[in-house]
Amino acid sequence: MTVYVDVIWALNWLFDSLLLYLTAIILKRRIQIWRLLAGGFMGSLIILLSFTPLNVYSNHPISKLLCSIFMVLIVFGFKRFTFFLKALMTLYVATFLIGGAIMGAHFFIQYDSELTLTALRGFGDPISWLFVLIGFPIAWHFSRKNVESMEMTKIQYEQIVNVRLTLGNESLLFKGLVDSGNQLYDPLSKMPVMFVSIKDQTEALPEWINILAGDPEPLIMGSQVVPDEWQHKLRIIPTRVVGHEHQLIVAIKPDLIFIEHNGTHYLCDKGLVAFTLQQLSADDTFQCIVHPKMLTGPKQQGGSVKVS
Repeated sequence: MTVYVDVIWALNWLFDSLLLYLTAIILKRRIQIWRLLAGGFMGSLIILLSFTPLNVYSNHPISKLLCSIFMVLIVFGFKRFTFFLKALMTLYVATFLIGGAIMGAHFFIQYDSELTLTALRGFGDPISWLFVLIGFPIAWHFSRKNVESMEMTKIQYEQIVNVRLTLGNESLLFKGLVDSGNQLYDPLSKMPVMFVSIKDQTEALPEWINILAGDPEPLIMGSQVVPDEWQHKLRIIPTRVVGHEHQLIVAIKPDLIFIEHNGTHYLCDKGLVAFTLQQLSADDTFQCIVHPKMLTGPKQQGGSVKVS
């Protein structure tokens, strides 16, 4: 029998890439194509190694586990262990779902009267039944936990918005999370406050804003000089956080706050922004926490705000 190794390997590469793509869809992640292809190529190496003397090692369950770990790292990177584990488990869920659907379709259209009678008279293979009795509860629990995790991801994804801030000549783009728990207002102007992490965009902002984001106390105490054109746009706002009864933050009124959510665009002409160097999302899903009041401004249909 002729075995076309190149065809088997190419199909496996394609299927592994599609499984990684399905995983990205479930996790609501935008992944570059080259990462999907690189991850699929990593998974397809097991097929190539199966035709070599290394077959004894490549087909071992530990080798397959290590291969899937490298696939996830290549495609999604490593930002936090919990997200990495979630991505790995979601990959297995996607694999089992697709594999189960294929096997189910195969057994549905397959018919063998002799095999059916034998199975009925002998009640099947006792080892297979033992495997099912043990494996089914484990698989059910595993699937339920991941479905709950997927649902939480979906809920969070529906609250993600695209945010564009204009400060002078600079236009900054962010992913934002609409948080109903953020009810911070400027007590004087009653403007809502948005928290923005500029950890990855420090080069696009003036140095004094970077210093302000790291430690606002020098500005509050008057030891830091602020450019004259920005002094009338600064607000010192009292707030309370866990562990601190009273704390002061410095917010800036940008020239423009533009928010896009589900195809609807909101222009927030009365809003403040408090910058920070801290990462607001452990897995970098969003870079700012949007005040829900900011989505009550003038609406505009059409147009687009693209966030990298």
